[in-house]
Amino acid sequence: MHLLFATSIVPDGGLGSGYEIANAAIIAALRRAGVRVTVIGFTWPGRTALDPEDTIVLGSVDVRNQHAPIVQKLKWLAKALLTGLTFSSVKLRLVSLERLRSAITEAGPFDGYVLNSVQFAGAFEGIFEDRPSIFVAHNVEHVSAAENAIAAKGVFERFLFRREARLLKRLEARLCRRARFVFTLAEEDRSALGVASDAKSVGLPLVTGPDAPPPPTARRTDCDAALVGTWTWLPNRVGLDWFLDEVVPRLRRDFRISIAGSMPAGVTSSHPGVTFVGRVPNAQDFIRSAAVVPLISRAGTGVQLKTIEAFELGLPTVATSSSLRGIGHVPANCVTADDPAAFAAALERAAADEIADADGATFYKHQRAELDARIRRGLEAIGYRRREVLA
Repeated sequence: MHLLFATSIVPDGGLGSGYEIANAAIIAALRRAGVRVTVIGFTWPGRTALDPEDTIVLGSVDVRNQHAPIVQKLKWLAKALLTGLTFSSVKLRLVSLERLRSAITEAGPFDGYVLNSVQFAGAFEGIFEDRPSIFVAHNVEHVSAAENAIAAKGVFERFLFRREARLLKRLEARLCRRARFVFTLAEEDRSALGVASDAKSVGLPLVTGPDAPPPPTARRTDCDAALVGTWTWLPNRVGLDWFLDEVVPRLRRDFRISIAGSMPAGVTSSHPGVTFVGRVPNAQDFIRSAAVVPLISRAGTGVQLKTIEAFELGLPTVATSSSLRGIGHVPANCVTADDPAAFAAALERAAADEIADADGATFYKHQRAELDARIRRGLEAIGYRRREVLA
């Protein structure tokens, strides 16, 4: 079977975001099942496709709002209002429908599409209806947009997120209805998308790399707790604000917290133990330098890749319920807490007691085995049969 994997950004070897990590895991699982996968989409500016022989590049684009000048944002907004597209999809309208159809023809004979998230499929809706499709819902995008509208500070920003939520709800419904099968990244998202039937969808457990992690080794800790993330993304910002405003004030004054990643303006903490360190050369080394990893998601849908990464590394964690979306197997050295006081107390206990690292390979192997089994279920829905997954 030959599938065309249609995505906004094609893999280039970089795994700097959860979106890129999830894409790599899903494509690898499809190929382990024996499927030939050709990827079509755009590259980040200045980057090249990881697998050029099996990738069709339509051009390059930077879709991140924080990197775009105000003039570009206004152009995107005007085009979105004119075309009726979502703000996220209109950024990808860089090629004509004719150019896209020609590129699809160039891919050669193939059996179906994998429509990876709503952005690309929404930008070129109607192009992908001539063959069976699998829709990959990384998140329930309309729910995330609605949550962003509630959290938005300004009237105009709130209006934009409400518009996005309204359009995305209809778009996601159409994509799910047309797809033979839907992959979500969290079990809860199946119901939210209206595809809870086992005959129509399945949640995919993910892994963050091609190989199981090594056994745990001795670590030197430089701080009590460490967090890393793209805090400019609003769902992450909601979690960070909750952590800094509600949890940190309840921690003892000598509790040391290092926070890495892109930080929006105005984020501060009066706690003497909090340090903002900006970008770090290696995120895994950074969180391994902490006694405990707080997992602080409070909003959004889909799976938290930072949770999976911490579990694969076997690190002690304290997690909100939202941080455990899409996780079927929670390691014993993870404590769940949603109340700020309980979260703070769990962090102090974890740092003081030096809870042992777990063997992350056990978690990884469980996740990957389940991922491969569930990928096969989706492939069977579009007519593919194979007895066993390739090693």
